[in-house]
Amino acid sequence: MNPLQIGISIGDPNGIGPEVVIKALSRPGILELVTPVIYASAAALSRYTSEETADFSFTIIAKAEDAEDGQINLVEAFPEDIEYTPGEATEAGGRAAAMSLEAAVEELKDGQLDALVTAPINKSVMPKDAFPYPGHTEMLTEKLDANESLMFLVTDELRVGIVTNHIPVSEVAKAVTKQRIIDKLKIMDKSLRADFGLARPVIAVLSLNPHGGDDGRIGDEDIKIVRPAVEKAKEMGILAMGPFPADGFFGAGKQNQFDAVLAMYHDQGLIPFKALSFGKGVNFTAGLPAIRTSPDHGTAYDLVGKDEANPDSFIAALFVARDAFLNRERHTEDTANPLTSRMHLVYKRKPKGGKPGGKPAGKKGPRGKK
Repeated sequence: MNPLQIGISIGDPNGIGPEVVIKALSRPGILELVTPVIYASAAALSRYTSEETADFSFTIIAKAEDAEDGQINLVEAFPEDIEYTPGEATEAGGRAAAMSLEAAVEELKDGQLDALVTAPINKSVMPKDAFPYPGHTEMLTEKLDANESLMFLVTDELRVGIVTNHIPVSEVAKAVTKQRIIDKLKIMDKSLRADFGLARPVIAVLSLNPHGGDDGRIGDEDIKIVRPAVEKAKEMGILAMGPFPADGFFGAGKQNQFDAVLAMYHDQGLIPFKALSFGKGVNFTAGLPAIRTSPDHGTAYDLVGKDEANPDSFIAALFVARDAFLNRERHTEDTANPLTSRMHLVYKRKPKGGKPGGKPAGKKGPRGKK
């Protein structure tokens, strides 16, 4: 099929965002799978050069719908004369990151993009007037008019979602409610089916307290909140199990027995995930009407200018975004007509539109184009 059109917000231009984006898009074969649309400036991209990416070039376009397949496309999202301080956290860098993200999200919402991959930002320098959010996840949830979303860290071998996102640890216990756990399980189950192609996903749920609360000796939330949420999810047809004490769960390698794990709070899920998968993990925002991914690392100011930033996680984010988009389209098509879906198991599927890669008459293709 034609390559998917994927937007890329550049993140903080003083961080490693430009370097990993350029390295990723310079890999052979990438442009056969995706048509990238970068939201940055020519000056921001030209600051990074190396022998490995000497042939990197791009075409400046006005908006994503003007992008050309087989080329790297650039939408000028912030001024050329912005002040750069490579390797440092600055107000100017935060402002540029916010402008890039805003432009990318608007065109994603407008249907000009099939998916969005966001390079890392530094939340401490993001302008509060333009970015009044704890992070990407919360911003995209609001901008894309989603009721709820799930921060979902994924690799081929491990998937970990979290109930509470970017909140202080002192507020976690009161934020973990039965309904919130159920809502996150519903999003995770739906995403595993639609975005990751799993027909009957099995989900492990972690306990909030150490040792699962030790029968109430170390808190009773797991008895009164977490376990009832798991039982309710089962009644709704979700294959959820637990709660499991987090330390023993990962220590015994039980994560390998499940399709995904739901942790109660940020570090409970992300510490083991990054310990096991750092550098190849992808942050996937489940529950949105559009696909968004990001690499599992930050701005890494200490690596800027050393040509040492590894693009593997960003490349993985591109591939996860592409696969999720295609899986979601396939899932929507198959579940729209269950009888037809079953017949696909017996009869060879005919090419769409009468030829390979074609679209049925009257059906909209990617990005809302006919």
